[in-house]
Order: sequence, then structure tokens, then C-alpha cells
Amino acid sequence: MSKPEGSPAPELGHLFRRESGRLVSALTRVFGVHNLELAEDVVQDALCRALELWKLRGFPDDPAAWLLVSARNRAVDVLRRERRTRVFAPELTQLIQSEWTLVPALSEMFQDEMIRDDQLRMMFSCCHPKLSDSASVALMLSLLCGFSVQEVAAAFLAEPASIEKRIVRAKGRIAASGRLYELRGTSDLKARLARVLRALYLLFNEGYHGSHSIRTVREELCEEAIRLCTMLAEHPSTNSPEVLALLALMYLNAARLPGRINQTGELMPLNEQDRGSWNSEFVQRGINLLNASASGDFVTPFHVEAAIAAEHATSPSLAGTNWTRIVEHYDILLKLRPTPVVALNRAIAIGQEQGPERGLAELAELGQDAHLARYPFFEAAFGELELRAGRAAVAQSHFERAAARARGMDERRFFLGRAAVCAGEQV
Repeated sequence: MSKPEGSPAPELGHLFRRESGRLVSALTRVFGVHNLELAEDVVQDALCRALELWKLRGFPDDPAAWLLVSARNRAVDVLRRERRTRVFAPELTQLIQSEWTLVPALSEMFQDEMIRDDQLRMMFSCCHPKLSDSASVALMLSLLCGFSVQEVAAAFLAEPASIEKRIVRAKGRIAASGRLYELRGTSDLKARLARVLRALYLLFNEGYHGSHSIRTVREELCEEAIRLCTMLAEHPSTNSPEVLALLALMYLNAARLPGRINQTGELMPLNEQDRGSWNSEFVQRGINLLNASASGDFVTPFHVEAAIAAEHATSPSLAGTNWTRIVEHYDILLKLRPTPVVALNRAIAIGQEQGPERGLAELAELGQDAHLARYPFFEAAFGELELRAGRAAVAQSHFERAAARARGMDERRFFLGRAAVCAGEQV
């Protein structure tokens, strides 16, 4: 299913995305998971009809309710026309045979609470154990967030044809399962939840600082990750400390998004960001969620990352940041998640706490890692610390190498800008 073209306003595009995910989830339960494409087609019809009519008549008072009624009525038409020739959801077989029960049954299934449950079931279904993390995220963007194939491809820096094949295969996996995942009464909920959280974490990070060739920061991906994670936090079956910690991390990092890009669309280093532009409401939500997540019996990487994000979000300046506490948090995180990027961020924090020479020594110990050798921010970290140490020429060469490894235009401009600063220091 593709998103309707020619949306008259960004707000309408956002509405269509959000409602698309809600309605596809509800209709998949109505038609059965094996009729997933039919559910998408019905929603597509409702969105296209809305575009046509709203252009002529103006927007309704409640566009979301209008779309829901339109999709529900279209579903009734489909069930009436095809109930003799197509197999629908088994639990609805008897209800759809009679006109006395058909419309009431559909109306009940389109209640807000039912649709919220359907979205969660779809989210867990997208994170099937036999799907890769990237396939799960792509499927969630398509089915739950209403992203077109082209938009999903842009998020993954991939060709649309490749993404379309990936999504089709993933849909086939869901269809083969026979039904959407049930949150209640299942023994593998905890294991499946871990996959869901990992997918949402990847989705948020792709928006916060991903590999998009044109835009490094994509607020819409962060917004969708927060929306889906909020659904998990609000449902009694999935309201766990780990979910709250991840949502806290998302809010605390999203709070800083306004300062990451200047008015000309360029990335800004942390020490030059306007902290007054940070979203104080998001910061407070993140702190409250982090406090609420402390009710569990164990600490997860999400807890530690959220604690680090809280230190950054509540610090008055770069110099006023409690780097000692941040280093302590990274020591814990490195034990829980021993990845090269965590080790890199720990080394950068040590450089802030103990001085550039100590930070450079930590970075040097990581220099043999093949992943970091390709990561542009590894060279950039050397550049920042060398610049602070007063070796501008050396720093410039590091930033130029970082620019050569940049994953997109925003990153390349940022690194070249830092190299230019180093060149100015040498005059």
C-alpha cells in the first residue's frame, strides 16, 4: 500500500500515517492475517476518498473519526460481497453471515480500545523471531506508521525495489503464522517484547542520528518510535520497567533535537547548541519515566542510556556537565552492552572528565576495531580531542578523514566545517 500523493498539508500527511496504522491493524483482525493486503487496500481506498472529498467539501470536524467510519463501511461492503467466496478471520465466520450481526460486530471491533490492542498485536507480529531486526523495523514503518516503500527505503538508505521485496517477504511470514500475535496467554511474551524494544530502539536511532543520505536527523522517525513505545507503556501486559526506561531515553534525547540543527539545517556540536531551545516538557517526561522505571529488579542498558541522557539534558552547559557520573554510567553500560560505539562514547566522556590527552589514550586503545575504523565519528572524536589539546593541524586531518567516511551530506558538511575551524586556528 502506498501513501496517497498530493497531501494538501503536512498535518494531513501525519494524520494519514497515524490513522493508516490504526486502521490496517483493525482490518487485519477483521479480515484475517492472510488477507493483510486486502486490509491495506481498504485503508488506501479510505485515504484516497478522503483526499478527493475533503478538497471539495473541506475538512471534517473530526478527520480521524471520518476515516474510521469510511474504512469500517468499506469493510462491511467487502464482507457482504465476498463472504461466500473468501475466508475471513475464523472467529468472525458466524457473525458475518447475518446482516443482524455483521454491522454491530464490525462497530464493536472498531472501538478505540480494541484498535489499540490490534496495533500492539501487529507490532509484536512484525517482530517475528524469524525476521531480522531490519525487516521488523521496515514492516513496522510500513504497516504501523503508514510509510510508503520510498519512505522506508530512504530511512534505510536502500533501493525501493529491495525494500519492497523485504517487506513482501516479511508480510508472507506474518501471513504464514495464521493469526496476529496474542499478548495474553502466550509463553514467549518476554522474548518477543525484547525484539519489539530492539526494533523501536533502532527506529528511534535512525531518526536521531541515522544514515540517511540527505538528512541525518529525521524527526518523524523519532516521533513514530515514541508513539509506538508509548502504546507499550500504556498497556498492562507490556508496561514493564524496561519499556519505561526506553521511553524515557527517547524523550530525553528527543528533547535535544531542536538544538542539533541550526537555522540553515546544519548539524551543531554539543558545545554550540542552544540549550534554551531544548524541549523542557520532554525533559521532564523523560525524568519522570526514568524514575518510574526504577521499580524493577534489574538494570537494563536502556536504564543506563536513559540515565546518561538525563545528565546531558539537565546540564546547564558542556562544562557544567557531571562527566564523572557519565563515565560511571558508561562503565556499567559497557558491561551490559560491550559494543565498539559504547566504548567510543565512554572514551569521549573520559576525555571530557580527565582532559584531552587521557581521552586520546582511551581512543588509541580502540583503534584496532574494524567497525570503528569505518565509523566517521571515531575520527571526529580524535579531531575534537586533538583540537582541545592545541594540535589544530592534526585535528584537521582527522576531521577530513571523518568527512571522507561520512554517511550523508549533513555529516560531511559538519565534519568539513570542523576541519575549517581547525584551519582557522592555525592562522
